Amino acid sequence: MKLEPALQQAHLIKRYKRFLADIRLPSGEVKTIHCPNTGSMRACLAPDSPCWYSVSASKTRKYPETWEIATTPDGFLAGINTHRANALVAELLAHKGVASLADYDSISAEVKYGAENSRIDFLLEAQGLPKCYVEVKNVTLHEGDGLGFFPDAVSSRGAKHLRELMAMVEQGHRAVLLFCVQHTGITRVAPADHIDPVYGTLLREAAAKGVEVLAYGAHLSAQEIRLLKPLPVLLA
Repeated sequence: MKLEPALQQAHLIKRYKRFLADIRLPSGEVKTIHCPNTGSMRACLAPDSPCWYSVSASKTRKYPETWEIATTPDGFLAGINTHRANALVAELLAHKGVASLADYDSISAEVKYGAENSRIDFLLEAQGLPKCYVEVKNVTLHEGDGLGFFPDAVSSRGAKHLRELMAMVEQGHRAVLLFCVQHTGITRVAPADHIDPVYGTLLREAAAKGVEVLAYGAHLSAQEIRLLKPLPVLLA
């Protein structure tokens, strides 16, 4: 995903009220920008660290600038705009970047499905193949040694999505949970049992019942964000 224009750099002062962050521009000016991440952003916040933001051309936005990339306390880059995750995966799927899904030729986004009134991020279809339901989760929680975790807070919504994916497998379809890892320090992913043990248990159950669990790591820069390579998912 090419970022045009390129992201602009500043320094983070603080994040607050979930949707806001104060940054310091190179000129010294302090500006309030939109924070597009409703999660805890645990291990992503380092005061006075470099950060990068985009600027919207919309004349109606109260905060036209959007925080995109943070520098973590241990010096890595984290893509904190969760809205980018689906676009990154859409690009990956369109370019046949997931070998196990390369035979699908139709990609539909935000399709209603399931008994719990959900929307699947992507529905893949092809003649002669079972439908494939792909749910995307953004991963930015790193706690050292290259290990990334999901979720970074208790996630009842994430649990619901796992139940829906298991139901699709039971109906004879394929179901995929794809972790979009926007963090340059993460080399493998695991469920965050220490944060949400219910989610961890349900994820292992889903995998045992046939839900395919994948993870892809991202390259992050002011000019481009792109999913590059598969990462191992640790469920043992």
